[in-house]
Amino acid sequence: MLNKLVNSSDSARRIMRMFLPEMTDYDEIKSQFKLEIPEFYNFGFDVIEKMAKEHDKTAFIAVDNKGENIRHYAFSDLDLASNQFANALLATGAKKGDFAFVMLPRIPEWYFTMIGCCKSGVVAMPGTAMLSAKDIEYRINRSKAKLIIVTSENAIKVDEVKHLCPTLKTFIVIGEAREGWQCYSEITSHASDTLDKTQLEPTRSSDLMIMYFTSGTTAMPKMVPRDHSYALAHSITARYWMDLKEDDIHWTLSDTGWAKAAWGMLFSPWQMGVTVILFNGEGFDAELHLKLIEKLGVTTFCAPPTIYRVFAQMDLSQYNLTSIRHAIGAGEPLNPEVIKVWREATGSDIYDGYGQTETINIVANYPAIPVKPGSMGKPVPGVDVHIVDEEGNVSDVDTVGHIAIRITEPLAPGMFAGYWQDDEATALSFRNGWYLTGDTGTIDEDGYIWFVGRSDDVISSSGYRISPFEVESYLLEHPAVHESAAVGKPDEIRGEIVKAFIVLAPNFEPSDVLTKELQDFMKKTTAPYKYPREIEYRESLPKTVSGKIRRVELREEGIS
Repeated sequence: MLNKLVNSSDSARRIMRMFLPEMTDYDEIKSQFKLEIPEFYNFGFDVIEKMAKEHDKTAFIAVDNKGENIRHYAFSDLDLASNQFANALLATGAKKGDFAFVMLPRIPEWYFTMIGCCKSGVVAMPGTAMLSAKDIEYRINRSKAKLIIVTSENAIKVDEVKHLCPTLKTFIVIGEAREGWQCYSEITSHASDTLDKTQLEPTRSSDLMIMYFTSGTTAMPKMVPRDHSYALAHSITARYWMDLKEDDIHWTLSDTGWAKAAWGMLFSPWQMGVTVILFNGEGFDAELHLKLIEKLGVTTFCAPPTIYRVFAQMDLSQYNLTSIRHAIGAGEPLNPEVIKVWREATGSDIYDGYGQTETINIVANYPAIPVKPGSMGKPVPGVDVHIVDEEGNVSDVDTVGHIAIRITEPLAPGMFAGYWQDDEATALSFRNGWYLTGDTGTIDEDGYIWFVGRSDDVISSSGYRISPFEVESYLLEHPAVHESAAVGKPDEIRGEIVKAFIVLAPNFEPSDVLTKELQDFMKKTTAPYKYPREIEYRESLPKTVSGKIRRVELREEGIS
């Protein structure tokens, strides 16, 4: 491996992104936008290999959990290492269309594995390292995966259940050698770093490339198939919402098992030739993250709302964050108060964006339009997003309805065609000419979309429909509140009441006095019917692996 920083020349700055026009006028780009999808496409060859040959520069910077061991990998490093892994896969007998479960942390081998699978036509199924043995068993058997690639720490979990997974034939381990497993370092060291494409079946844009499992907030995880065009469609995500430039150093905080990693750590940034930060830390050390932004010169940054909320509790004046020119939030809409604190501390806004495992970024704030704090922004070019009612009629301004994408032929860029081998779930989502996201929202007179909640999260109390997110946002404006979640609790009189679960900020303790103070604060801050009639204090809130608050779990607990 070169393992060194490679600078791009002036001539190399004109990279693939140039086919997408820059957004200076939102309405003009939206009305004229069209993304051409070729018949054949493979991200591993059409982006990574091309970058390595024509515009070689640093693809990613690998950082250890202490922020001390820092290694630079060029696109040529990535290209050669992924070729080696692809050849190693093929040597095991793997073929195009086989499923490979990939459960790796943020280490370079994750990139080599994902790109190697892409090049070979093997379908990668990313999973978070936090999955239990039972979780692994479910995913393997649901998908009928033939291969699995994990670290030695997680191989233990696999060994517990592999006898229950009859389709699993090839076991590859990174780290210590293990009986019954092939060692990653050994099989790749014996493999050529040149991949003979004439021996590979070409991949069509419509061929399956990657399989994700939903986060399972309301049911068992569903399988979401993504074809090779999905990688290309993320150029829209990169160009407009992420606002990436070729000289950027981008850092997205995401687990590799979450589809957000495809957005911010894989397809989107490398469509633009951007350098990516790969930080292999466990948990979240706010001070270390801020110091690394300084040290590495991060220019674009993406984090879930929870992270920004932690930052908002800190004295950000102690850190030099001037390298950041563009910050974005993902996972769920960011609370207006947090945006305000960030702006006051850094001088920059945070641009909310919205999308799903089933889509690319579909609603976003952009530098070309004014930010309305709390709004998700406007639909992205190429995707027809509206608020619709149960019958599929477009809803009036400021009326709560389903956030939906119009079903077209062909489908909107990056849009999935349905859940894998699950006609029932697909039929529930594709109705009346629309794909229903499962989220509700409103649209204002200026075309901005506002998140209300999951379709089953909306609280109905005395005839009022209450957004849990709105309740949570107002609670966060109180200095005692670090995190909050709101759910509906059954009530004989009102149907439901608002119940809030609160994680207190440092130096605050639960008490009846504080509860009354918070309730009075809410009555004064927003419409009185929205205040939480019950408050429960927690040390932490349950979250999915992607960082979303599991309101469904809290709702079940709140019934008692």
